[in-house]
Amino acid sequence: MVKRVAVIGAGVSGLSSIKCCLDEDLEPTCFERSNDIGGLWKYTETSTDGMTRVYKSLVTNVSKEMSCYSDFPFREDYPNYMNQGKFWQYLQEFAEHFDLLKYIQFKTTVCSVTKCPDFSISGQWDVITETEGRQDRAVFDAVMVCTGHFLNPRLPLESFPGINKFKGHVLHSQEYKIPEGFQDKRVLVIGLGNTGGDIAVELSRTAAQVLLSTRTGTWVTGRSSHGGYPLSMMAIRRSHNFIKQMLPSCVLKWIQERQMNKIFNHENYGLKNNSGRKKSKKIVNDELPTCILCGTVTMKTSVKEFTETSALFEDGTMEENIDIVIFATGYTFSFPFLEEPLKSLCTKKIFLYKKVFPSNLEKATLAIIGFFGLQGSILPGTELQARWATRVFKGLCKLPPSQKLMADATKVEELIKSLVWFLYTSEDKLNYISYLDDLAACIGSKPNVPLLFLKDPRLAWEVFFGPCTPYQYRLMGPGKWNGARNAILTQWDRALKPLKTRVVHDSSKPASISHYLKVWGTPVLLASLLLLC
Repeated sequence: MVKRVAVIGAGVSGLSSIKCCLDEDLEPTCFERSNDIGGLWKYTETSTDGMTRVYKSLVTNVSKEMSCYSDFPFREDYPNYMNQGKFWQYLQEFAEHFDLLKYIQFKTTVCSVTKCPDFSISGQWDVITETEGRQDRAVFDAVMVCTGHFLNPRLPLESFPGINKFKGHVLHSQEYKIPEGFQDKRVLVIGLGNTGGDIAVELSRTAAQVLLSTRTGTWVTGRSSHGGYPLSMMAIRRSHNFIKQMLPSCVLKWIQERQMNKIFNHENYGLKNNSGRKKSKKIVNDELPTCILCGTVTMKTSVKEFTETSALFEDGTMEENIDIVIFATGYTFSFPFLEEPLKSLCTKKIFLYKKVFPSNLEKATLAIIGFFGLQGSILPGTELQARWATRVFKGLCKLPPSQKLMADATKVEELIKSLVWFLYTSEDKLNYISYLDDLAACIGSKPNVPLLFLKDPRLAWEVFFGPCTPYQYRLMGPGKWNGARNAILTQWDRALKPLKTRVVHDSSKPASISHYLKVWGTPVLLASLLLLC
């Protein structure tokens, strides 16, 4: 029977894994190679330890109500989108509230995780760790890998002819911390993800000129929606997800592109996506369009070749006197402490059952937590993964036989090889609600919306038509939290509280009946259709 669990990493997913172990009466021991919790959210001035950390100016791109632990809401005075320091403070509050720190061994590196000789019977793992030069060995009944996927910087210098003779400074975005040192420089940022966009915008305030090179382009959204409400709270809703599933993908894509271009024409700004992908990439950046409009950021195509001081681009243009090149080209995945063939298998996400369990293990006692992308905050997803994994460890949830999982994964791998277009879509982020519902169904905590409409119409209304906040997965089933209902009904109070620092009394006339019909007519109709179904 599983009892002792090794948790590798004390970041966002590591902390939730420790707590989930405790919720299931398991005995966690967490190994963290740094001297504090938070993983990449713990800001440091340098990256000499090789760990990926956030840059100082980073601000979350998902609102607080959509990116909290499901039984621990943010304080109401916290801003909807917060800087890295505020978010790390929340993680500290979470760890202290549930008394998690005493289960963490800091400054401890995991050297190897190997199967015990009797693994096929016991499912146990032999874990070797190192603390300040001293190695220790221990046997654990299960292991939760919570190292994330921002481990090794991807620096594809071989794809950029002439980069070796470039005389300027070359760095990866992992090394970027603050804008000091970039004053009056001509900077080229390669890669247009969230990080590339953030760095380009910040440097545009101090650098002489910022050039932003992108191979494919991207859609750019802001943090606020219509009426100034947090975008994620307005967009990620069960009612919207229900409609999206009903519409043909081509119609849905047309609607989304039309909405994006209403804000600003992406083609005019050099941001139009030209990759031909089935699903287009999106980033969150409030200031990038303005910087392009003001000329402090100049969009460029992909780099064809470097010279000693300049860059030649695919469209034939050349930019001279470049001082610094920053590669915002992402990261590669690795699990250096695992043995082969498990190490290679885990890096292939298709061989992870529901993105968590390796398909080839006779005993499901190894879980990979947080190794996926989500169309929304990853935190609620990692928490549900940890809740499910700990219940699998205890035997309360069952998995299909490993032979079937391997056969299914192999079929998918063969399909990928035969369909070229799939190569461009296989790494797309998962649908937020669909994936979380899938995990919650495995646990038994997926909210039953039709039943809620019968038992608690007010709550059901918020669950279906309101934001799909993490609290919904604590309403019923294992892990039920008595505060979930109130957290859902007061979520907008917490969202609006930090905004109302200057209260203005409303003297406007009451809204007309036609206004109420416009606002509530469609939701009422959808609710009626849902109940009929």
